[in-house]
Amino acid sequence: MVESNVTLSSDDILASWNSSVTISVGSQTVMISSSELVAECLVVGEDYSCNCSKGYAWSNEVCYNYGCCTEATCTQNVSQATSICDPKTNENAKACKEEAFKNEFWPKTPAGVTVFNQSCPEGRVGFKSRTCNGTEIWQDVFSKCVSEELSKVTDAANNFLNGLGATQEVAKDIFEGIKNSSSLSSGTGDDIADISASIGIIGVMASASQNIVLDEAVFPDLVDAASNMVNSNWSEVNDSVRHEMSSDYLSNVESLVKNIHINTSEGFNSTNLELKFCSSDNCNISVFGVDVNMNKTNGTMKTMGVKNLMEKLRNNKFLGKNRSSILLSATLIGSNDSDIKIKMFFPDEQPSTEERLCVFWDTKNKDWSGEGCVANATDDNQTLCECNHLTSFSVLMGKSPNKDSKHHNFITYVGLGVSILSLLIFLFVESLVWPAVTKTNLSHFRHTAVVNIAVFRLLADCSFLASAFPELLSDNWCFILTICKHLFYLAMFCWMLCLSAMLVHQLIFVFSPVRKRVFMYLSSIVGYVVPITIVGISFVYYKYNDEEYYDKESCWLKYEGLLEGSIHAFVLPVYTIVLSNIFSMVVVIVTLVKTSVPDSSKADDKETAKSILKVLVFLAPVFGITWIIGFALLLIDEDNSMYNVATYIFNILNSFQGLFILLTGCVGEQKVRQEVIRIVMVKTGRDTDCGDRKSSSDFRSAPRDPGENTS
Repeated sequence: MVESNVTLSSDDILASWNSSVTISVGSQTVMISSSELVAECLVVGEDYSCNCSKGYAWSNEVCYNYGCCTEATCTQNVSQATSICDPKTNENAKACKEEAFKNEFWPKTPAGVTVFNQSCPEGRVGFKSRTCNGTEIWQDVFSKCVSEELSKVTDAANNFLNGLGATQEVAKDIFEGIKNSSSLSSGTGDDIADISASIGIIGVMASASQNIVLDEAVFPDLVDAASNMVNSNWSEVNDSVRHEMSSDYLSNVESLVKNIHINTSEGFNSTNLELKFCSSDNCNISVFGVDVNMNKTNGTMKTMGVKNLMEKLRNNKFLGKNRSSILLSATLIGSNDSDIKIKMFFPDEQPSTEERLCVFWDTKNKDWSGEGCVANATDDNQTLCECNHLTSFSVLMGKSPNKDSKHHNFITYVGLGVSILSLLIFLFVESLVWPAVTKTNLSHFRHTAVVNIAVFRLLADCSFLASAFPELLSDNWCFILTICKHLFYLAMFCWMLCLSAMLVHQLIFVFSPVRKRVFMYLSSIVGYVVPITIVGISFVYYKYNDEEYYDKESCWLKYEGLLEGSIHAFVLPVYTIVLSNIFSMVVVIVTLVKTSVPDSSKADDKETAKSILKVLVFLAPVFGITWIIGFALLLIDEDNSMYNVATYIFNILNSFQGLFILLTGCVGEQKVRQEVIRIVMVKTGRDTDCGDRKSSSDFRSAPRDPGENTS
């Protein structure tokens, strides 16, 4: 559908009311398939007296100011209005109230709509915009009012791109105009609009430089202009705009520097930007104190250092890490080297730093990435950054030491190996003793739940080990393993919930046992259907919203902040289940205490304490209680001395969870132990009467299953 404001004769208007008609507009023939009358205008000389039709309201700014939205007659030159009448909005719909803000009028606006105002200060052209958000609150005014001089430079750059006056002299004038504008910028108010426009001009010239040769004579003004742009912190715009501007700045300046031809110059520098060029085979240069080394066979390396840009760029992947003040960009021109390695020595800016990360700016995802880069500390405490590709680099720093990370990884991998072996032994033992230990409904319920917990924990651990080195995996395998870990860990916790719910039900409703068929039906829904549903919905949600479901660098769900990122599709269900299981454990302990209160003696108190200890030891592994420490890690600051201790405890307890399941489910289970001994005796032909008569797993308060013979 094409919308246009044209003047038609009365015959054409009447004809257009038909279902389909062809009419002449000037020298063109237009076919109108459908039409609707939205405004009625009376031409009196050169004036227009117009009225919106029923169901439509004035959209023209002047008409808004004079209250003509109520369909009152408004004399206004219609040709100046971009739109005559718009459909009326629902009176009860959410909207921001009209407001006079800093001598500027902002009309009543529906929620989610952005309003544009052309009231720029004297000497500036453009517009200002303001958005009414979903909560009926006006957001800050965003100015696109640029100086008249810079507007002329923008026009000149666009003409240059189109080949009009595309000479070196014109190019120098364009960059001089950017420099003059940026030197007057303070980074506040309308000056942000000038910075944004200047970034756009550099982008236009970068596109033009792909086809039009620019020589090094333009560098001095370009370097000064680019340096001036990052002097301020751009605080007058929100994070989203600032992140977009900084990303465009880096991309545009880097592309332009790459395309400009150099002759004899070795570099240029200014306060916030420094360029160095190297054409020799062994390049050793320094940019803002960062030593750069690269061996190459041919070509020219262009290295750019920028200050005051790091804090403006988005950083979602490495939250909580401190940034280096220097961003380094390296490009190689005219080279056919396939194996590129670059070394950068960043100075030590934070003596207390123990973790160092070498990262590069991912232009596709507009965020930092560590792929293909390794960071190490040198003897003089510098950060050696080695990468096998060229782009924009920097260093991120934290207080979590690398040596601890290695220790944590060692504990994790050893623990998972032991757990996998333990779970295989447990499942083998369960298959041998199953008929003997599942004779009652209660024991059948418990063993069914524990076996499912063990199976899903085994699958999850195998998936975890398979993704231990994400850099060796393809994107498809990384995605598959992320799905597997998400699904299997969730299924494990769902079966833990089934086990705790069953135990609490048996304690509270002693004489109302759950029938086997009902338990298996409900448990199948909770243990199988629920985790599949959660994983499926979370994947579809992030796919539909064009967001990343998983992190390719870790082959796990993404964390982007509090309640942001797909990791919460795992964290929220898991800790809801863990808290429920803690409640179940408390119910068991309270029941034990109550049964020992009447006529209690010191001996009884000791027995009660032992029973409570048994509850903690035997139920904690199969209830996933140890995972609550992981929740505590999200709340403890990394600088806190307890953070490292809690991390070690969490890794040890959860990595060896399979071993704990074997110990509590087989070794500590009397019936299982006796049946294993009986099987061994039968296989060896020995007496089977001797066995361990003392129970070490049945809780003294646990009720006898009243429904032993029910199905």
